[in-house]
Amino acid sequence: MVRRLGELESTIMDRMWATNAPASVRDVLEHLQRERTIAYTTVMTVMDKLHTKGLLKREPVGRAYVYETVSSKEAYTAEVMRDSLSRSGNRAATLVHFLERLTPEEANALDAALQVYPPKGRRS
Repeated sequence: MVRRLGELESTIMDRMWATNAPASVRDVLEHLQRERTIAYTTVMTVMDKLHTKGLLKREPVGRAYVYETVSSKEAYTAEVMRDSLSRSGNRAATLVHFLERLTPEEANALDAALQVYPPKGRRS
């Protein structure tokens, strides 16, 4: 089961995905402090939890860690989607409900994705 992210976890992961570069807790803290008051230990705890969940990898540098994302935001989102689908009682019905709610832009994105990577069994 893919673990959903809480608000602060999402904020930190969005920052990590956006920079796509190694970052220390201090780096992330300084970015977050531009918009909110937050303690170093809070950011450290959340980044440790994201590491435990397998979303961040880390390397020791001196007395601290430097963190990097394990995969892209798109790959994580795809895993969340697959997990939701696998837990539905009726996958076909779930997909129909999903497709019914697509905006025209989302439908175009889905169509473009299927052109790049057709579903198994539909390859020419």
